[in-house]
Amino acid sequence: MNNILIHPSYFPSISHFVAISQCDLVTFEMDDNFQKQTNRNRMYIYSPNGIQLLNIPVKHSKTAHQKTKEIKIENDFDWQKQHFKSLEAAYRSSPFFEYFEDDIASIFQKKHTFLMDLNLETMAIVSKCLGLEFDYNETTEYFHEVKDKTDFRPLINGKKDTAVFEPYTQVFEEKHGYLNNLSILDLLFNEGRYASDYLKKQDIIL
Repeated sequence: MNNILIHPSYFPSISHFVAISQCDLVTFEMDDNFQKQTNRNRMYIYSPNGIQLLNIPVKHSKTAHQKTKEIKIENDFDWQKQHFKSLEAAYRSSPFFEYFEDDIASIFQKKHTFLMDLNLETMAIVSKCLGLEFDYNETTEYFHEVKDKTDFRPLINGKKDTAVFEPYTQVFEEKHGYLNNLSILDLLFNEGRYASDYLKKQDIIL
């Protein structure tokens, strides 16, 4: 695949980064309408109790349709502290948590106003940790269908993201088995820089 169109999301699923690692140019969708219960403002991690959802609270406007880039984070809740504590509980004993801890912690130590800015920063930090460089641009208009790019926007909806990837070692897999296609942080903390090679070897079909 050469050029792809994809949503920025909160520490995206592994499938996002499989697509990104195998393309020449990433175009980020910046002009979509926000939809609840999608990975625009959530990620899934492997907690001691199994799969865990981490959700960013957002301020909803009274208008029916609001662009994702206009969505503001509800910072009256101390969600950042809660999310980082959950990551620590999940991955403190993983092989590479301490190696990347300072990079990841920086996200939770500053207040973002807009969800989109936070999402783009999480993706930039993870890409740096992975040693994965890629060229990208951003949309300036929304198109329902695109012909010059591979459209990976459906990946933002976890129910439509049915990708299955090769198993790798996870911290709590002896208790709950292998959990497929979690947040990219799960792969990063368990595989470290080997994660980049893993991503390039996976197949992804929409």
